[in-house]
Amino acid sequence: MIQLTDVVKNLLILNVLMFFGTMIFPGDPNTSTVYDLVNLNQTQFSLWDRYMLAVYFPSSPYFRPFQIVTYMFMHGNFTHLLMNMFGLVFLGPYLERAWGPQKFLFYYLFTAIGALLAQWGVQYIEVNFAGASPFSLNVPMLGASGAVFGILAAIGMQWPNAILQFIFPPISMKAKYFVLLYAAIELFLGVGNFQTGVAHFAHLGGAAFGVLLILYWRKKGERLY
Repeated sequence: MIQLTDVVKNLLILNVLMFFGTMIFPGDPNTSTVYDLVNLNQTQFSLWDRYMLAVYFPSSPYFRPFQIVTYMFMHGNFTHLLMNMFGLVFLGPYLERAWGPQKFLFYYLFTAIGALLAQWGVQYIEVNFAGASPFSLNVPMLGASGAVFGILAAIGMQWPNAILQFIFPPISMKAKYFVLLYAAIELFLGVGNFQTGVAHFAHLGGAAFGVLLILYWRKKGERLY
């Protein structure tokens, strides 16, 4: 049976409360409607639509500074929430027990912000150098995926030879190989522009910022076990 640690438990509660609590906001809560926002103007967009708690590119008329924090606790649909919370609940406690609650929480928030910066960087390049429509900057980003990928990267660095047993597909794999394989798949999907609406580079950004932070901690000689 999984024993939830304090920070993981509070993050889980906050994500669930944000998901169901914002369902009372005006607007259709289904992710499929998010992409229609590119066709709306500012006067048509309600401040209290649940997607106002997602995050937009800084030059978008829908951007608000508080979104930098709220976006990481928002999810587009129940499947999105379930998948991210599954990773948080099953992997997060190992890191929190090894690092302590303060270091783990800092790492979680750091990788979530890193994921956002990576996605913004990709959006800037796409619009200014790759011919993407400026309206794409009005598409929101939301979810804990960047932080969860940061947790996954940390597991691969802390316990590279640990065996991860998966339910689907029913295979086992060393953590270090799984992380590398997952990163390669995300890079392929991101570069190939597959799965429109999924921020693959945000996932990679969360993992990359997590790796850099762990390397920094190791260089400083901080205890990570």
